[in-house]
Amino acid sequence: MNRRAGSPVDRRAGRRVLVAGAVLFALVASAACSDDPAPGPAPSATAPSAAPSAGASGTPPAGEAVRNPFGAHWDFSRHDQFVPYLEKLTGSTTYHELSWCDIEKTQGSPDFAAVDQIAERSRALGITLHLKIRTGVCWATGGTAKFTRGQANKTESAMPQDLAAYQNFVRTLVQRYAPYGVGEYAIENEVNAQQYWAGSPEDYRRLVTAAAEAIRSADPKAKVVDSGMSSVAYGMGVADRLLRAGQPDQAVAAYQAYFQRRIGTRGRLIPAVNDPTALRAALDNAQNSRNLAYLAVTEKLLDDRVVDVRQLHFYEHFSGVPALLDYLRAETPSGVPVQAWEVGQFWKDGGDDAAGRGDEMVKVVSMLVAGGVREVLWLPLAYNPNNRAGAEVRYGLLDPDGTQRQAGAMMAALAAAARDATVEPVNAKGLTGVAFRRGAESTLVVWSTSAGTVSLPTTAGLTGGPVGADPAARTGALPIGPSPVLLRATGTPDAVLAPIR
Repeated sequence: MNRRAGSPVDRRAGRRVLVAGAVLFALVASAACSDDPAPGPAPSATAPSAAPSAGASGTPPAGEAVRNPFGAHWDFSRHDQFVPYLEKLTGSTTYHELSWCDIEKTQGSPDFAAVDQIAERSRALGITLHLKIRTGVCWATGGTAKFTRGQANKTESAMPQDLAAYQNFVRTLVQRYAPYGVGEYAIENEVNAQQYWAGSPEDYRRLVTAAAEAIRSADPKAKVVDSGMSSVAYGMGVADRLLRAGQPDQAVAAYQAYFQRRIGTRGRLIPAVNDPTALRAALDNAQNSRNLAYLAVTEKLLDDRVVDVRQLHFYEHFSGVPALLDYLRAETPSGVPVQAWEVGQFWKDGGDDAAGRGDEMVKVVSMLVAGGVREVLWLPLAYNPNNRAGAEVRYGLLDPDGTQRQAGAMMAALAAAARDATVEPVNAKGLTGVAFRRGAESTLVVWSTSAGTVSLPTTAGLTGGPVGADPAARTGALPIGPSPVLLRATGTPDAVLAPIR
């Protein structure tokens, strides 16, 4: 994910920060804000440089703790039900979201017991834990929450009244969990959404700057992660970038591909768009202006190296991935890794098509990893049947009781193929996908780029079959169609595919 210094994209990005700030002024002027605290400390002049980006193959650099890019996010209260499956994802990462207000309900009396248990259980599974630090709304921020969500009664976050006290909390947190192997800390969650963040973009910038200083002072090796813009915000950013680049038709096509399952799901916020004029109108509504403004602030924090890691959220159709990867390459500074902490499937009418659900999951996560995204966490691992929506809007890899679904078997197969392997994209012979190399052996997950099939002739030692099933030795040519297949053979990926004519 490299952005060339001084490119037209960089200059447009600078203009976007100014424009987005002006657009958002009217939005935040009437928002409920906390008391204005003293300005936060400036970033340290000796802040550590960002982690090196993935190379041309998307392979993490030597010394990375993550051995498996395919992980998941789960409900820790159902830990025992999920352990048999989670053991298949060892070497991956996950995250836990906490809030200052929940941990320190009474000022001066923090209770870390629940987070301690999560850290212990993650470590026992061989899964690296990241933490997402939110403030919430309470004595520490003042004011009254406007939004309450879920069974845990989570609220939006607001600016702390005392940034020094906030930094003390963050330092305590980092010092407590570094021994558990926690090394990455995201500040807030999806601040582009009012139900998650009550402050302004400038408030968010000051909060991240203060948190980053505290994190680095407590653990110089730790990485600071942005809040993760929502999947919808990223889609708006993709379309906006193409419009600004003078590619209106491509912008409309990218919008249509990205939001094909979202059109109309949020009223006028994600309207049908058939021409550049309609697209510009969609981007100009209040929420989408806010989305673009917070994308701009996040990218400025990345540019200034206040933040070390870019966090991606994506819940859309796999056809939206190529334009998203182009956006990330253009708008992410050189040397900054991208991690997808939330990847899932927003598909209200997907029904019980287990094969279709699994195929699409494989395509999305494979394309992201092939594109250089280092960590891909599926959310949810298993949906909660008692959620407020009353339906499975986002698809789980497991049934609610922990029983593995077809999609779960497919993810486990990806994790087994990728563990301790190098990664490279596949885009040849009419196929696309990802390849994992471990020693002399290559494992490929590929599918046809068209509705037709590609025939792979039988070769010595080649095994292949549907992802999630044990690959069988071939006695005849293997047809590869739109559904992903897993191939395993000795040799490089190019050599494995060389017999295709």
